Amino acid sequence: MAFKRVPQKFPSSIKEVKIGAGDKAVTFGGQSVLPFYSFDEKIKNPPLVGVEVSDLGPNRDLPELGKFYEGAKTIAEVAKKAATIPGASFVALSLESADPNGADKSIEDCVKLAKEVADAVGGFPLVIQGSKNVEKDGDLLVKVAEALSGKNVLLMSAKEDNHKKIAVGAVQAYGQNVAAESAVDINLAKQLNVLIIQMGIKHENIVMNTGSASAGYGFEYVVSTMERIKLAALTQNDDKLQVPIITPVSEQTWNVGESFKSEAEAPKGWGPQEQRGIAMEIATASAVLAAGTDAVILRHPASVAAVSKLIAALV
Repeated sequence: MAFKRVPQKFPSSIKEVKIGAGDKAVTFGGQSVLPFYSFDEKIKNPPLVGVEVSDLGPNRDLPELGKFYEGAKTIAEVAKKAATIPGASFVALSLESADPNGADKSIEDCVKLAKEVADAVGGFPLVIQGSKNVEKDGDLLVKVAEALSGKNVLLMSAKEDNHKKIAVGAVQAYGQNVAAESAVDINLAKQLNVLIIQMGIKHENIVMNTGSASAGYGFEYVVSTMERIKLAALTQNDDKLQVPIITPVSEQTWNVGESFKSEAEAPKGWGPQEQRGIAMEIATASAVLAAGTDAVILRHPASVAAVSKLIAALV
């Protein structure tokens, strides 16, 4: 008896969130099928790949990465070159230097840099990541939202302790989009979404950052959390979880021993440091994409190229 495949249909879909403006704008989400189940239904908006650009410079961790951006004298010029990487859908500017426990760069200087980057990349979509200091990010990202009014950017780092300031100041006041950040837990992710939605923020302006880890480092929690979120959103029609997921892969994968240990420090047979980092970044990105993320943020151009080709082949 011949096998007759019956497409799996769900009663709901992930909401769409658009960032950027004009013909360069990109859209997160919109799917009504499980990740890469294109045999059930056409994937409406394939997952996106973003390029991380840190305000600390491209070679802060890996000198070889700095070679790709050779000739770029400012962070704005680095971002402009990042926007040209094949497969890149957006640039993710990380304002790490604002951290009070680090360089403690002023909010005014960070806002100025964000404007310079926005001008340098033209209409290319922008994601802005904060310093990971909850208190300072609450003030910083609102000021960035004001300075980039009309750019339709996505502001990361909205956590339980600062989401009110960012959601009201960035989304309601200046029409930007916000990423709700939680720590690898479906209940925490849903709770934060509920709090933001109760403030009058529409689903179309919300993305989730549900947390991540490098492949092999407690990664099963990351996968199970994303899978549970997608299943609840699609099979249970849970509208509080029907928003896209974005995963900053680079900040995790380039901070584990396999990536940062030099060839002199690493065990024999590990191979070149740069290749190890690329492999870790690609492996982790592939896994979170299969688990349900709608966008990944990567650091190395080779990773961006490989992951974007993988996505194209699967959709």
